[in-house]
Amino acid sequence: MNIVTMKLSELHVPERNVRKHPEQQIKEFMRSVKMFGQTRPIVVDENKVILIGNGLYKALEKMGVETAEVLVRDDLSEQEKKKLMIADNKIYSLGVDDLDAINDFIKELLDYDVPGFDEELLEMMMADADEVTERITEYGLLEEDEVRDIQSRPQSPQIQPGARPEAGGITNTPEGEEGSQSQGTSQEGQPGEQAYVICPKCGEKIWL
Repeated sequence: MNIVTMKLSELHVPERNVRKHPEQQIKEFMRSVKMFGQTRPIVVDENKVILIGNGLYKALEKMGVETAEVLVRDDLSEQEKKKLMIADNKIYSLGVDDLDAINDFIKELLDYDVPGFDEELLEMMMADADEVTERITEYGLLEEDEVRDIQSRPQSPQIQPGARPEAGGITNTPEGEEGSQSQGTSQEGQPGEQAYVICPKCGEKIWL
């Protein structure tokens, strides 16, 4: 494989390309080149028309780089050039990320500055599981001063086993005492009010 150094000004972008390169991708190409340098050659034909590496070429050009490593393929027919452009892009897209392996690699890094990834997003992905759980649990809860205010209020009577509702309030029937009504039923013979407790955090009733 004969890789040579060529001036970017000598290379030509094809009239038609099978892949579009959005601005975000070009930015990530630039991050990668700044961090690692050029890691793969741009492939051109005998006329120095780019067959593979248009995105990399645009990134290098935008960075003001004057030269690039280039692989010249002067042995391809026009049919083969088109097939190569299609195949290179399609075969690459058939790959699937191994998320478990990526996570393992990221955990071993000293920082999260990785081209192709948002640094803050990686930090969130790698956040300690307990911390994430705690944040989710706490989301939407009352502030501490609000909780103290609720706890300082007189709490509603809490029904104990054997309690039954009465007009004007709730009373408890002492254990073992037989009244005119059956335990837990109203005067009409219907089931009495269900037992509950008061949540110390929000002051809401929790039905038992």
